[in-house]
Amino acid sequence: MGGPLVFAHRGASYDLPEHTLAAYLRALDEGADGLECDVRLTRDGHLVCVHDRRLDRTSNGRGLVSARTLAELDALDFGSWHPGGAPSGDLPPDESHTRLLTLARLLDAVLAAGRPVRLLVETKHPSRFGAQVERRLVDLLRQYGLADPAPDDPVQVTVMSFSPLAVRRVRELAPALPTVLLLEVLPPWLRLGRLPFGARIAGPGIGLLRARPHLLPALRAAGNQVYVWTVNDPADVELVLAGEVDGIITDRPAHVLARRDR
Repeated sequence: MGGPLVFAHRGASYDLPEHTLAAYLRALDEGADGLECDVRLTRDGHLVCVHDRRLDRTSNGRGLVSARTLAELDALDFGSWHPGGAPSGDLPPDESHTRLLTLARLLDAVLAAGRPVRLLVETKHPSRFGAQVERRLVDLLRQYGLADPAPDDPVQVTVMSFSPLAVRRVRELAPALPTVLLLEVLPPWLRLGRLPFGARIAGPGIGLLRARPHLLPALRAAGNQVYVWTVNDPADVELVLAGEVDGIITDRPAHVLARRDR
C-alpha cells in the first residue's frame, strides 16, 4: 500500500509489554513496515532494548540499567507489569513476554522474518558510556552485515537519537546508515527546517507538530523526510496522514495500518 511507513514503537506495545520479543513478533504479524527500539549498554558492554535509564517501571528490578551485567538483567521479569505480560488461562509463563531483549536477539528475529523490515534503533543519552553506545551499535550492525546497506537488502536499519552529537557520531562511524534527529522541542536553528550535519531525517514528536503547525511544511520544504512519534490517537493519525509524513511511529501498528490503508 502507499502512504507512510508504519513503525511499531517498542513493538506492539499497547497490547504487549514494550521491548519484549512477543511485542515485536506481534507487530510483524500485524504487518508493520518496521519496528522501533531503544538501546542502552549494560555494565559489561551488551546492548539491551530498554527505554528508561532505571529498571523500576518495566521490570521487577531496581536501579540503573547501566549498573547491571547482562546476566543480572536476564534474571529479571520485564513483562508481568503489563496486562499483556501474562498468558491467559492455564498456559505456562512465556519468556517471550517477560525476558529482557538484547538487540542481537531482536536482529535475529528481524532477519528471520522472511520479509522486508525497517528497524529504527534509538541510542539513549545522556549515558555514562558516552560515545561507546554508538561504537558498540555500529560494531554489532557490522557483525550482522547491516552497517552498509544495499538498496535491495530486506532488513534496513536507521539510527535515531535526541542527541545531535550521537547522530553525528553515527554518520562518522557508518556513513551509509540513515539517521534521524528526534525532536521534542523546537531548537532555534530548526525554524527554517534545516537539520544539523549528520541528520538525514527529522523526528518530531506529535505534540511538537500540534504546537507548531508550520514545522512540518518547513521540514518538507527543506527536503527532509519526516518520521513522527508517538502517534496513537485517531485525530493525530489523520493529522500526520494529511501532512504526508514519511513514517509514523506508534504503539498500535494494526490500528494505524488500517487507517492508512483504508
